[in-house]
Amino acid sequence: MVLANRFVACPTVFAIALPSMSVMPFRGTRIPSTVFRRVRLLSAIPPAMPTAAAPTAAAAQPTEAPKPTEAPQPTEAPKPTEAAAPTAMAEPTAAGGTSASGTIKIGVMGPFTGPAASVGQEQLNFAKLAVEDFNKANGTKIELVEGDTQLDPAKATDVATRFGGDADIYVIVGPAGSQEVLAVQPVFEKANLAFVSPSATRTDLTEKSWKNFFRVVPRDDVQGSTDANYMIDQLKAKKVWIIDDQSAYATGLRDEVSKVLKDKGVAVTTESITQKDSDFSSLVTKMKGDQPDVVFIPWQLAPQASVLAKQMAEQGVTATLFGADGLFDSEKFIKDAAGATDGAYVSFFAPDVSGVDAAKPVVEAYKAKYGGQIGPFGAPTYVAVMAALEAVQRAQKGGTLSREAVLAELPKTDDAGSILGIPIKFDSKGDIQGASFFLFQVKDGKFSLVTKST
Repeated sequence: MVLANRFVACPTVFAIALPSMSVMPFRGTRIPSTVFRRVRLLSAIPPAMPTAAAPTAAAAQPTEAPKPTEAPQPTEAPKPTEAAAPTAMAEPTAAGGTSASGTIKIGVMGPFTGPAASVGQEQLNFAKLAVEDFNKANGTKIELVEGDTQLDPAKATDVATRFGGDADIYVIVGPAGSQEVLAVQPVFEKANLAFVSPSATRTDLTEKSWKNFFRVVPRDDVQGSTDANYMIDQLKAKKVWIIDDQSAYATGLRDEVSKVLKDKGVAVTTESITQKDSDFSSLVTKMKGDQPDVVFIPWQLAPQASVLAKQMAEQGVTATLFGADGLFDSEKFIKDAAGATDGAYVSFFAPDVSGVDAAKPVVEAYKAKYGGQIGPFGAPTYVAVMAALEAVQRAQKGGTLSREAVLAELPKTDDAGSILGIPIKFDSKGDIQGASFFLFQVKDGKFSLVTKST
């Protein structure tokens, strides 16, 4: 696919002050449209204003402070209110939505550092691989822009503001957590940006009539019923403790599981921790006194879960530990627990793609490039990036590459041979069609598949 070079010619001589660059003259030179737009904005000021009599006059004064209407210099920290300003977001799409520099980018958000970095790095590496594969197959040079959120809604909002202000970014993959999705959606909506999460499962995210949010994983109401029914039918649970970590993800899944359990006569006790807690001994003491059959922990941080498992073992609590997505981490949940998580269950929104035929070339390429084991978070990210890139491609082939055009193309996604082993199609709410949850048990130091939802 040949990408159009989006520049405008300007025959006038300019002196343009750019950050960390000397003043440069241009004559009949093709310059980026972001620079041209600044000159155009200055020339649009009424003649009565002496400081904006003509574009060349403004350009000839490189030492002047930027006018209030100009975008912040790159060295400034993004200001949340600037991303929401109508003029800032309208610029990229004013003339058919072409990018300011001719570069086409997509953004990826995830916890690339911090306590969930093992998950985030896997997501990031699969995102990089997807862009490389797409560019190689299509002869394109689409760029990937990274935004580290650390699963923190505030940091995610900062990243969203930065992405929204970059006219070259047409679509976003991420963020990872449901609490982050809730935080960034208003920013992306104002920026006319579509975003596809590879791991946010909270049920009501797709019940809010949002038009710009999509996900390639199933919802908590599917996971909740799968987990709860397994506890009842297979583990014969009569009393269940549910401990959330107060994240939007955990509380949403807590509610889904609790509802099914209570409807079927199971006694449910709910407790909460925070993602900053590191000692659960007092909670385990209380748990020991109540003697639950199952302890369900829909936490996002596997290191916390391994600590809880070890403290349960130390106090002789024999309840079955049952976790969810964030605990699918062989290093942090199994190895670091030193045997305390043996027999524990973890439900997850994707299969082990090592056993999916369609995924073999991607798995081999990933191992060759990044080494190590293939975790479960990477493959959905790869699929989400491919859906985003294909929407960009269709929009460009349609003649108008804009954020609005990409948003209009995403619902048309139809990948019959995804590496997840299922077709990738979105319903009218932005949910993936026909997805399943997979239930694993820790056996002999690894996750073994037990069953999947139907």
